[in-house]
Amino acid sequence: MRYTWHHRLYLTLSLCLLLSACKQPPDAAYHLMLRQLYSHSVDTISVARVQQQLEQGIAPLLLDTRSKSEYEVSHLPGARYVGYADFDLSDLKDVPPNTPLVIYCAVGYRSEKIGEQLQAAGYTNVRNLYGGLFEWVNHSLPVYNEQGQTTKVHGYTRAWGIWLREGEKVYD
Repeated sequence: MRYTWHHRLYLTLSLCLLLSACKQPPDAAYHLMLRQLYSHSVDTISVARVQQQLEQGIAPLLLDTRSKSEYEVSHLPGARYVGYADFDLSDLKDVPPNTPLVIYCAVGYRSEKIGEQLQAAGYTNVRNLYGGLFEWVNHSLPVYNEQGQTTKVHGYTRAWGIWLREGEKVYD
């Protein structure tokens, strides 16, 4: 049986409730949730590896696949907004297909779906940021908005915001 995104979301939220009831440590619960949420169709890259690449000046192109309002609250340093619901491959016509790309969203589900589209379009070096922006912020790494570095992070929804342990949560 093939699960739709509705089924995956229901299973993931059920798993979260079960883990909370069992007093599972937050990091272990988060990683278990991600294993269940991802379809594993796009290779992942760790926050530590991306941070290392940024420090070495060999950074990949960071693509933010969240909504525009989420991006405007904060995003990774130098990230380019590409969106999710309004994603359009033609917005990347200036990006050669062999460019190292790191895609991300709040936790990595939406970005994985965009990654699948990028791979189908011929992009050969696509990685999904494991744990997404939440994992980045939970490692106390900086995020930015139009004014510069910020502590604000869009929590997506209050249900998903439980996974964000650092930063100042913002909701629409």
